[in-house]
Amino acid sequence: MEITEVNINIRDEERLKAFANITFDDVFVVRGLKIIRGNTGLFVCMPSRKMNDGSYRDIAHPIRNEFRITMEEKILNAYKDELNRNETDN
Repeated sequence: MEITEVNINIRDEERLKAFANITFDDVFVVRGLKIIRGNTGLFVCMPSRKMNDGSYRDIAHPIRNEFRITMEEKILNAYKDELNRNETDN
């Protein structure tokens, strides 16, 4: 499975830095990933749904850790590129 597109929508919030959409093989998209600034740096949260008990459950996520790492790298690189593009435009 190939990641064919990553779209970033920058946010100006303390912890939530951006939303991301990721497309696989030009045929399947997952929307609503979040780029969060945590205590140790940036990380990607999968789209989730709030359950009746108040907890959250991912509705889409990688099964293999190697693919999760690949996804996170591509998403965070696209986020940094978008930040650079925005700085250049201003």
